[in-house]
Amino acid sequence: MKSFPLFLPSQFAFAFLLLNLLPGIIVSSSAKISDSWHKFRCSSDEKCLRVNVEYLAKDETYYDSLNECRLLCGEYGALWPIPSGLVERGQSVESFLPQNVRFRLNPASANDQVREYVDEIQHISIANLYRECGRYCNYSSGTIVQVTFKIQTPEVTLTWSTDESYEISIETQNGIVGVTIVANTVFGARHALETLSQLTTARSYPDGSSLIILSSAYIQDEPSYPHRGFLLDTARNYISPKAIKRQLDGMASCKLNVLHWHITDSQSFPLQLVSFPQVTRLGAYSEHQIYTQDTVREIFQYARFRGIRVILEFDAPAHVGNGWQWGPSAGLGDLAVCINEQPWRKLCIEPPCGQFNPANPNLYNVLREVYADLAALISTQDDPGAILHMGGDEVFFGCWNATQEIVDYLARKDKNRTVDDFLDLWGEFQEKVLNLWDQARGNATPVPTILWTSHLTDPAVIEKYLPNDRYIIQTWVPSSQELPKELLKKGYRLIISTKDAWYFDHGFWGLTSYYQWRKVYNNKILRDQKVLGGEACIWTEFIDEHSLDSRTWPRLAAVAERLWSDPQLDASKVEGRFYRHRERLIARGLNPEAVTPSWCVQNESECQ
Repeated sequence: MKSFPLFLPSQFAFAFLLLNLLPGIIVSSSAKISDSWHKFRCSSDEKCLRVNVEYLAKDETYYDSLNECRLLCGEYGALWPIPSGLVERGQSVESFLPQNVRFRLNPASANDQVREYVDEIQHISIANLYRECGRYCNYSSGTIVQVTFKIQTPEVTLTWSTDESYEISIETQNGIVGVTIVANTVFGARHALETLSQLTTARSYPDGSSLIILSSAYIQDEPSYPHRGFLLDTARNYISPKAIKRQLDGMASCKLNVLHWHITDSQSFPLQLVSFPQVTRLGAYSEHQIYTQDTVREIFQYARFRGIRVILEFDAPAHVGNGWQWGPSAGLGDLAVCINEQPWRKLCIEPPCGQFNPANPNLYNVLREVYADLAALISTQDDPGAILHMGGDEVFFGCWNATQEIVDYLARKDKNRTVDDFLDLWGEFQEKVLNLWDQARGNATPVPTILWTSHLTDPAVIEKYLPNDRYIIQTWVPSSQELPKELLKKGYRLIISTKDAWYFDHGFWGLTSYYQWRKVYNNKILRDQKVLGGEACIWTEFIDEHSLDSRTWPRLAAVAERLWSDPQLDASKVEGRFYRHRERLIARGLNPEAVTPSWCVQNESECQ
């Protein structure tokens, strides 16, 4: 067994000092501090309740803090999401400090890539323990926590078929807390470390604080769905890389594993293209609000070490506009049409308008290079089957019908500009760009791509245009609609984004409604082998990075438990664990919205 020391003690102290000095990093939470006025007890229905010290009963067990009560109360304690398999938890704890955590890696499958991954997740894990422990993390019995990884395969690529399962066991002997993590892949091991962090909490003393950890536990766990995602739109309003990384930290805390990055739209094109840098110069909000190739790769890597794959979306043929005005000056004609035209209601769903011009053959020559750029960028995730989301929703036939070049193109094909004729034009575009994407990948094995539900995915016509072995459909319809079931019957794989529960921008514009976390949690999606999973979505017309955290969190954590273990529980049964996880998000530097008064947090059974 090869030992992997993470830091020397002095380096630990330096790292913790940095955590305290860096702006925006939260390393403590008031709920961790013991309260001389109150104690907390675990009720018969597994809820932690506040009790004034003047009313303590002699035959009850009390805890000094709410978080310590939640660590030990109930079947699952403070775990979020709850494991899908066996959970056994002891009731005694050991005190320790983050610098007394040691790591070892089973060398049997430890190639360089596995070692690199394990080394990085150790760093992340220790940093999270320091955040949990608080600013004065210096009080401990000297207990050593020895974490041993047993990783069975050298696989380091995250796909829909990756085994993310793990087992974790804790046994304490002779003052050493032994933690054994068994996982088939590094991603399962990463999830196990996340669970381990949730088997700890801070304990305060008059002259400092430490962490406590369960003395014994055994957990078997694996996800219910392979696609557990979050869509983030960074085109309507620019979201800085720092803010994106903050969302990735939150996602990692609850085992979400896909960031669906809606990176371009008609409003802006902030993604730097190698072949056509003028697209970004014309399409970005400013030279300071772009995503360079290096920035995107950095975010890919940041996500990967948090168990998250990034799926880029290049939306087309609608949702394009600004950035694509340069065709005429380059002698290529109109690559896109209806760009920024008014009155917008006749030409698009929302302003500014813009759609690709499928009648212009030069468009496909340009897109050939664009897809080559995207393929080269995505391949940096070390995934030979990397996925591109092609968007494909909200094509507005009124725009094409108002464009003479397209009208003439249809006339030459003896088309009468009916709905079916425009669907054929759209289908022709989609067939051509799929071929361009295949060419760009240069791989003999075709991979599927993803499209949003649209007129083209209507069950009455979808098979004419979109073969089910090449397209995964992301549905964005209300829970009452039968469309997902109809598409499943036709053999399509699905990603489900329930519009009336998992659209987190709703409630702040138009006639939409805000979906409180309980509704988010109670939204169950279909269980079928062709349902890959689901995504919650943030569209940013009315959100920027200053409001992003509170619109997203902690509601996204409710989605995470639904997609990880999909328990037979409703929101009324998970309040205490949910409130506790909100505190973890705060400790990790996020700013989640409040979801209930503090009195209800401390008396959770009284506010349903």
